Amino acid sequence: MTRFIHDQFAKDYLEQLFTPYGEVQASRRVAGEVREIDVYFIPKSQPNTIPETFGLLSQFTTTSALFEPFRNAASITEICDCLLKLLEVRGDLQRQANRNNTRIIEPDLPKLWILTPTASAQLLEGFCANPKADYLPGVYFLAQHLRTAIVAIHQLPIIPETLWLRIIGRGNVQKRAIDELEALNPDNVFRKAALELLYNLRQNLQLTQNQEEEDRELVMRLAPLYQQDREQAFKEGEETGLQTGIQTGIQQGERLVVENLLKVRFGEIDNELQAIIESLLALTPEEFTPLLLQLSREELIARFRQ
Repeated sequence: MTRFIHDQFAKDYLEQLFTPYGEVQASRRVAGEVREIDVYFIPKSQPNTIPETFGLLSQFTTTSALFEPFRNAASITEICDCLLKLLEVRGDLQRQANRNNTRIIEPDLPKLWILTPTASAQLLEGFCANPKADYLPGVYFLAQHLRTAIVAIHQLPIIPETLWLRIIGRGNVQKRAIDELEALNPDNVFRKAALELLYNLRQNLQLTQNQEEEDRELVMRLAPLYQQDREQAFKEGEETGLQTGIQTGIQQGERLVVENLLKVRFGEIDNELQAIIESLLALTPEEFTPLLLQLSREELIARFRQ
Protein backbone atom coordinates (compact mmCIF):
# COMPACT_ATOMS: atom_id res chain seq x y z
CA MET A 1 0.00 0.00 0.00
CA THR A 2 2.75 2.51 0.93
CA ARG A 3 4.44 1.99 -2.45
CA PHE A 4 1.31 3.31 -4.18
CA ILE A 5 1.22 6.30 -1.83
CA HIS A 6 4.82 7.14 -2.73
CA ASP A 7 4.05 6.64 -6.44
CA GLN A 8 1.13 9.07 -6.19
CA PHE A 9 3.40 11.58 -4.42
CA ALA A 10 5.93 11.35 -7.27
CA LYS A 11 3.20 11.96 -9.88
CA ASP A 12 1.74 14.92 -7.95
CA TYR A 13 5.22 16.33 -7.39
CA LEU A 14 6.25 16.22 -11.05
CA GLU A 15 2.88 17.57 -12.16
CA GLN A 16 3.20 20.50 -9.74
CA LEU A 17 6.69 21.36 -10.99
CA PHE A 18 5.90 21.10 -14.70
CA THR A 19 2.44 22.72 -14.91
CA PRO A 20 3.64 26.36 -15.30
CA TYR A 21 5.78 25.43 -18.30
CA GLY A 22 3.55 23.28 -20.47
CA GLU A 23 0.66 20.85 -20.67
CA VAL A 24 0.82 18.05 -18.10
CA GLN A 25 -1.29 14.94 -18.54
CA ALA A 26 -1.13 12.77 -15.43
CA SER A 27 -2.21 9.12 -15.71
CA ARG A 28 -2.77 9.47 -19.46
CA ARG A 29 -4.22 6.30 -20.97
CA VAL A 30 -2.69 4.81 -24.10
CA ALA A 31 -4.14 2.46 -26.70
CA GLY A 32 -3.99 -1.33 -26.74
CA GLU A 33 -4.16 -3.07 -23.39
CA VAL A 34 -5.08 -0.27 -20.97
CA ARG A 35 -1.89 1.36 -19.68
CA GLU A 36 -1.38 4.71 -18.03
CA ILE A 37 1.56 7.05 -18.39
CA ASP A 38 2.45 8.48 -15.00
CA VAL A 39 3.26 11.98 -16.28
CA TYR A 40 3.15 13.16 -19.91
CA PHE A 41 4.68 16.63 -20.37
CA ILE A 42 4.25 18.80 -23.48
CA PRO A 43 6.23 22.08 -23.29
CA LYS A 44 4.58 25.34 -24.19
CA SER A 45 5.18 26.54 -27.73
CA GLN A 46 6.22 30.03 -26.69
CA PRO A 47 9.57 30.57 -24.94
CA ASN A 48 8.83 29.76 -21.31
CA THR A 49 11.34 27.13 -20.35
CA ILE A 50 11.71 25.53 -16.96
CA PRO A 51 14.23 27.53 -14.91
CA GLU A 52 17.86 26.45 -15.01
CA THR A 53 17.66 26.03 -11.24
CA PHE A 54 15.80 22.80 -11.99
CA GLY A 55 19.09 21.43 -13.29
CA LEU A 56 18.61 17.99 -14.82
CA LEU A 57 14.84 18.43 -15.02
CA SER A 58 15.44 21.44 -17.25
CA GLN A 59 17.33 19.18 -19.65
CA PHE A 60 14.62 16.52 -19.51
CA THR A 61 11.82 18.91 -20.50
CA THR A 62 13.19 20.61 -23.62
CA THR A 63 10.92 18.27 -25.64
CA SER A 64 7.71 16.34 -25.02
CA ALA A 65 8.44 13.70 -22.43
CA LEU A 66 7.01 10.71 -20.58
CA PHE A 67 8.06 10.40 -16.94
CA GLU A 68 7.76 7.06 -15.14
CA PRO A 69 8.88 7.35 -11.48
CA PHE A 70 9.31 4.22 -9.34
CA ARG A 71 9.37 3.92 -5.55
CA ASN A 72 11.20 0.59 -5.69
CA ALA A 73 13.97 -0.24 -8.15
CA ALA A 74 12.44 -0.64 -11.61
CA SER A 75 12.52 -4.26 -12.78
CA ILE A 76 13.21 -5.57 -16.28
CA THR A 77 9.50 -6.18 -16.78
CA GLU A 78 8.55 -2.69 -15.58
CA ILE A 79 11.08 -1.04 -17.88
CA CYS A 80 9.75 -3.07 -20.81
CA ASP A 81 6.24 -1.92 -19.91
CA CYS A 82 7.45 1.71 -19.96
CA LEU A 83 8.92 1.13 -23.42
CA LEU A 84 5.57 -0.26 -24.58
CA LYS A 85 3.86 2.93 -23.44
CA LEU A 86 6.37 5.03 -25.37
CA LEU A 87 5.94 2.97 -28.54
CA GLU A 88 2.15 3.13 -28.27
CA VAL A 89 2.30 6.93 -27.92
CA ARG A 90 4.63 7.04 -30.91
CA GLY A 91 2.18 4.91 -32.91
CA ASP A 92 -0.71 7.17 -31.91
CA LEU A 93 1.20 10.26 -33.03
CA GLN A 94 2.04 8.57 -36.34
CA ARG A 95 -1.63 7.72 -36.95
CA GLN A 96 -2.59 11.34 -36.26
CA ALA A 97 0.07 12.52 -38.71
CA ASN A 98 -1.23 10.11 -41.37
CA ARG A 99 -4.79 11.40 -40.93
CA ASN A 100 -3.58 15.00 -41.23
CA ASN A 101 -1.25 14.16 -44.11
CA THR A 102 1.72 15.51 -42.17
CA ARG A 103 5.13 14.11 -41.40
CA ILE A 104 6.72 13.45 -38.01
CA ILE A 105 10.41 14.06 -37.56
CA GLU A 106 12.29 12.28 -34.80
CA PRO A 107 13.07 15.38 -32.66
CA ASP A 108 9.29 15.93 -32.35
CA LEU A 109 8.75 12.52 -30.77
CA PRO A 110 8.55 12.36 -26.96
CA LYS A 111 11.36 11.02 -24.85
CA LEU A 112 10.95 8.54 -22.02
CA TRP A 113 12.60 9.15 -18.65
CA ILE A 114 12.47 6.19 -16.26
CA LEU A 115 13.17 7.47 -12.72
CA THR A 116 14.27 4.63 -10.46
CA PRO A 117 15.75 4.94 -6.94
CA THR A 118 18.44 2.39 -7.79
CA ALA A 119 19.59 0.46 -10.86
CA SER A 120 22.05 -2.44 -10.90
CA ALA A 121 24.94 -2.67 -13.36
CA GLN A 122 23.42 -5.91 -14.63
CA LEU A 123 20.07 -4.27 -15.42
CA LEU A 124 21.73 -1.33 -17.20
CA GLU A 125 23.95 -3.65 -19.22
CA GLY A 126 20.95 -5.77 -20.19
CA PHE A 127 19.30 -2.74 -21.78
CA CYS A 128 22.58 -1.47 -23.30
CA ALA A 129 22.06 1.69 -21.26
CA ASN A 130 25.12 3.94 -21.28
CA PRO A 131 26.07 7.37 -19.90
CA LYS A 132 26.62 10.39 -22.12
CA ALA A 133 29.42 12.90 -21.82
CA ASP A 134 27.02 15.89 -21.77
CA TYR A 135 24.88 14.50 -18.92
CA LEU A 136 25.63 14.06 -15.24
CA PRO A 137 26.50 10.61 -13.83
CA GLY A 138 23.47 8.46 -13.09
CA VAL A 139 21.69 9.06 -16.41
CA TYR A 140 21.90 6.10 -18.80
CA PHE A 141 20.62 6.22 -22.38
CA LEU A 142 19.26 3.30 -24.40
CA ALA A 143 19.77 3.02 -28.17
CA GLN A 144 19.31 6.36 -29.97
CA HIS A 145 16.01 5.66 -31.74
CA LEU A 146 14.36 4.43 -28.54
CA ARG A 147 14.62 7.98 -27.11
CA THR A 148 14.76 6.55 -23.60
CA ALA A 149 16.93 7.03 -20.53
CA ILE A 150 17.08 5.30 -17.15
CA VAL A 151 17.84 7.72 -14.31
CA ALA A 152 19.45 5.92 -11.35
CA ILE A 153 18.68 8.49 -8.66
CA HIS A 154 21.09 7.02 -6.09
CA GLN A 155 23.99 7.63 -8.50
CA LEU A 156 23.23 11.31 -9.13
CA PRO A 157 25.87 13.64 -7.69
CA ILE A 158 24.78 15.59 -4.62
CA ILE A 159 24.65 19.02 -6.21
CA PRO A 160 21.86 21.62 -6.58
CA GLU A 161 21.24 20.54 -10.20
CA THR A 162 19.97 17.13 -9.04
CA LEU A 163 17.97 18.21 -5.98
CA TRP A 164 14.57 18.14 -7.66
CA LEU A 165 15.11 14.53 -8.76
CA ARG A 166 16.64 13.32 -5.50
CA ILE A 167 13.47 14.45 -3.69
CA ILE A 168 11.70 11.39 -5.18
CA GLY A 169 14.54 9.02 -4.29
CA ARG A 170 14.40 6.94 -1.15
CA GLY A 171 16.30 6.32 2.07
CA ASN A 172 19.34 8.49 2.76
CA VAL A 173 19.18 10.00 -0.73
CA GLN A 174 15.72 11.45 -0.05
CA LYS A 175 16.62 12.49 3.49
CA ARG A 176 19.63 14.46 2.25
CA ALA A 177 17.47 16.11 -0.43
CA ILE A 178 14.89 17.14 2.19
CA ASP A 179 17.71 18.75 4.23
CA GLU A 180 18.77 20.72 1.15
CA LEU A 181 15.17 21.67 0.39
CA GLU A 182 14.73 22.96 3.93
CA ALA A 183 17.88 25.09 3.56
CA LEU A 184 16.56 26.92 0.48
CA ASN A 185 15.21 30.46 0.79
CA PRO A 186 11.73 30.27 2.40
CA ASP A 187 10.40 32.50 -0.39
CA ASN A 188 11.36 29.96 -3.05
CA VAL A 189 8.02 28.98 -4.65
CA PHE A 190 9.32 25.55 -5.65
CA ARG A 191 10.46 24.90 -2.08
CA LYS A 192 6.97 25.70 -0.83
CA ALA A 193 5.27 23.50 -3.42
CA ALA A 194 7.60 20.55 -2.80
CA LEU A 195 7.23 20.80 0.98
CA GLU A 196 3.43 20.92 0.79
CA LEU A 197 3.43 17.74 -1.26
CA LEU A 198 5.85 16.11 1.18
CA TYR A 199 3.54 17.07 4.03
CA ASN A 200 0.64 15.40 2.23
CA LEU A 201 2.83 12.31 1.75
CA ARG A 202 3.63 12.40 5.47
CA GLN A 203 -0.04 12.57 6.39
CA ASN A 204 -0.92 9.67 4.08
CA LEU A 205 1.89 7.55 5.51
CA GLN A 206 1.01 8.49 9.07
CA LEU A 207 -2.50 7.16 8.62
CA THR A 208 -1.36 3.92 7.01
CA GLN A 209 -1.19 0.71 9.00
CA ASN A 210 1.92 -1.52 8.97
CA GLN A 211 4.36 1.20 7.98
CA GLU A 212 7.81 0.17 6.80
CA GLU A 213 10.74 1.35 8.92
CA GLU A 214 11.88 3.67 6.15
CA ASP A 215 8.43 5.28 6.01
CA ARG A 216 8.38 5.77 9.79
CA GLU A 217 11.76 7.51 9.58
CA LEU A 218 10.47 9.76 6.79
CA VAL A 219 7.40 10.70 8.85
CA MET A 220 9.65 11.54 11.83
CA ARG A 221 12.02 13.57 9.62
CA LEU A 222 9.18 15.68 8.24
CA ALA A 223 7.37 16.15 11.58
CA PRO A 224 9.45 19.07 12.99
CA LEU A 225 9.61 20.78 9.61
CA TYR A 226 5.84 20.46 9.23
CA GLN A 227 5.26 21.84 12.72
CA GLN A 228 7.65 24.73 12.14
CA ASP A 229 5.96 25.71 8.88
CA ARG A 230 2.48 25.46 10.38
CA GLU A 231 3.48 27.60 13.37
CA GLN A 232 4.97 30.18 11.02
CA ALA A 233 1.85 30.12 8.86
CA PHE A 234 -0.35 30.62 11.92
CA LYS A 235 1.82 33.46 13.15
CA GLU A 236 1.66 35.21 9.80
CA GLY A 237 -2.07 34.61 9.61
CA GLU A 238 -2.57 35.99 13.11
CA GLU A 239 -0.58 39.07 12.25
CA THR A 240 -2.45 39.76 9.02
CA GLY A 241 -5.91 38.48 9.93
CA LEU A 242 -5.69 35.51 7.56
CA GLN A 243 -6.67 32.67 9.90
CA THR A 244 -9.46 31.86 7.46
CA GLY A 245 -6.87 31.27 4.78
CA ILE A 246 -4.99 28.86 7.01
CA GLN A 247 -8.17 26.92 7.75
CA THR A 248 -8.86 26.77 4.01
CA GLY A 249 -5.38 25.36 3.46
CA ILE A 250 -5.98 22.66 6.08
CA GLN A 251 -9.28 21.75 4.44
CA GLN A 252 -7.60 21.60 1.03
CA GLY A 253 -4.94 19.32 2.49
CA GLU A 254 -7.59 16.95 3.87
CA ARG A 255 -9.37 16.94 0.50
CA LEU A 256 -6.10 16.02 -1.22
CA VAL A 257 -5.60 13.15 1.25
CA VAL A 258 -9.09 11.79 0.49
CA GLU A 259 -8.59 12.12 -3.27
CA ASN A 260 -5.16 10.45 -3.12
CA LEU A 261 -6.49 7.51 -1.10
CA LEU A 262 -9.38 7.07 -3.54
CA LYS A 263 -6.90 7.07 -6.44
CA VAL A 264 -4.67 4.54 -4.69
CA ARG A 265 -7.62 2.22 -4.00
CA PHE A 266 -9.64 2.56 -7.21
CA GLY A 267 -7.33 4.01 -9.87
CA GLU A 268 -9.44 7.03 -10.73
CA ILE A 269 -12.19 9.18 -9.24
CA ASP A 270 -15.33 8.81 -11.33
CA ASN A 271 -18.58 10.76 -10.84
CA GLU A 272 -19.92 8.39 -8.17
CA LEU A 273 -16.76 8.64 -6.07
CA GLN A 274 -16.59 12.41 -6.62
CA ALA A 275 -20.11 12.71 -5.22
CA ILE A 276 -19.14 11.23 -1.82
CA ILE A 277 -16.01 13.31 -1.16
CA GLU A 278 -17.87 16.10 0.66
CA SER A 279 -19.53 13.56 2.95
CA LEU A 280 -16.17 11.98 3.72
CA LEU A 281 -14.69 15.40 4.51
CA ALA A 282 -17.36 15.90 7.17
CA LEU A 283 -15.43 13.28 9.16
CA THR A 284 -12.05 13.72 10.83
CA PRO A 285 -8.96 12.19 9.17
CA GLU A 286 -8.90 9.57 11.93
CA GLU A 287 -12.47 8.60 10.99
CA PHE A 288 -12.34 8.66 7.17
CA THR A 289 -8.91 7.05 6.66
CA PRO A 290 -9.79 3.53 7.95
CA LEU A 291 -13.00 3.61 5.91
CA LEU A 292 -11.13 4.53 2.72
CA LEU A 293 -8.59 1.77 3.31
CA GLN A 294 -11.03 -0.98 4.29
CA LEU A 295 -14.38 -0.49 2.53
CA SER A 296 -14.96 -1.52 -1.06
CA ARG A 297 -15.99 1.00 -3.70
CA GLU A 298 -19.61 -0.17 -3.53
CA GLU A 299 -19.66 -0.01 0.29
CA LEU A 300 -18.28 3.54 0.29
CA ILE A 301 -20.83 4.75 -2.25
CA ALA A 302 -23.71 3.07 -0.43
CA ARG A 303 -22.64 4.54 2.92
CA PHE A 304 -21.95 8.12 1.85
CA ARG A 305 -24.30 8.69 -1.08
CA GLN A 306 -26.29 11.83 -0.26
